[in-house]
Amino acid sequence: MAHFHYLDNQLTAEAVPLTRIAEQFGTPCFVYSRAALEQHFRAYEQALAGCDHLVCYAVKANSNLAVLSVLAKLGSGFDIVSGGELARVQAAGGDPGKVIFSGVGKTRTEMAQALDAGIHCFNVESSLELERLDALAREKGIRAPVSLRVNPDVDAQTHPYISTGLKQNKFGVSMDSARELYRMAVDMAGIEIIGVDCHIGSQLTSKAPFLDALDRVLLLVDDLAEAGISIRHLDIGGGLGVKYRDETPPEPGELIAAVREKLAGRKLTLVLEPGRSICANAGVMLTRVDNIKTNGDHRFAIVDAAMNDIIRPALYQAWMDIVPVCPNENAPVQTYDIVGPVCESGDFLGRGRELAIANGDLLAVCSAGAYCFAMSSNYNTRNRAPEVLVDGDNVHLARRRETWQDQLGLETPLD
Repeated sequence: MAHFHYLDNQLTAEAVPLTRIAEQFGTPCFVYSRAALEQHFRAYEQALAGCDHLVCYAVKANSNLAVLSVLAKLGSGFDIVSGGELARVQAAGGDPGKVIFSGVGKTRTEMAQALDAGIHCFNVESSLELERLDALAREKGIRAPVSLRVNPDVDAQTHPYISTGLKQNKFGVSMDSARELYRMAVDMAGIEIIGVDCHIGSQLTSKAPFLDALDRVLLLVDDLAEAGISIRHLDIGGGLGVKYRDETPPEPGELIAAVREKLAGRKLTLVLEPGRSICANAGVMLTRVDNIKTNGDHRFAIVDAAMNDIIRPALYQAWMDIVPVCPNENAPVQTYDIVGPVCESGDFLGRGRELAIANGDLLAVCSAGAYCFAMSSNYNTRNRAPEVLVDGDNVHLARRRETWQDQLGLETPLD
């Protein structure tokens, strides 16, 4: 996390001490670095120089408008999975013409919204979706640009909840079905075939699954060419992993170099859908120790953040580094479970952590820029945390802390 570092014995985001942010906005609080977002996005752009390409940031990873606007200003495209995410991209100044619409459950309303916006491509995942999109496009007197998302039956070697490329997963269509659907799509007046799409999972830490899937997809592209069906773009999805603890995922440049080698001589626009690798290590969550409690020999640090703020440890058994914002030289190093106040035994941010901490200390949960706030909830009627974007020595409140009035205002008691 290059743009989060210790300066004068306290953790800073770019040029801003995290203690200052905690004092101003309270805890828990998410903090993102603009410089980190830009650095991670540009790593893809630099690796793709000289190649026809489109980098579409996966909005689901972190959909805050400030984050999206940083990427839109860099010329990013966007991978969306709902009409709400399309609305966010547009509100952040993103170009709908650079939007890819993925997902297995697109509604007719969402399809119409995307067609009216003029998005770049629909990643279609079933025959029924293709038929519905064709009918809707014909009603509007236009043609819908389409790629089929194929499921190559490749093991992504990641957590089963975020693996999407095996035949037992709900995503995509089989290779055999894809051939049939492409032949069907050729004769649909409302469909324009422009590409093929494949996304096999998230937090991939090896090139091998990417390249294995690519080999299978290229066989499909060749088969379609023999049938007279031209493919203009190849979408290899996203899912490149990041370092949370001791993982050693390839850098974007390393992965893309291997992909470009396999595509040598082919006239295909390369589309990628990175999310986690752009924003995960561009953010932390601040939380304060409220109480240190022991049950026999077991020691707990109860903090003011909880599983409703970051559900990844409970849901995926994910390990996220937890560090003191200001190292405490007066406290002994001891082993703690870092837990929250939510009424669940699964409410933990980290277990078995060696820390020197005391009541009132400020902690940072690292690598919290992806799939953290985006998956947060109001469980136990807890207000969701604010999000702050740091730009050099400037601090931008990207989303204010929720209030109970915000939550209760959506509901009506029975008379």
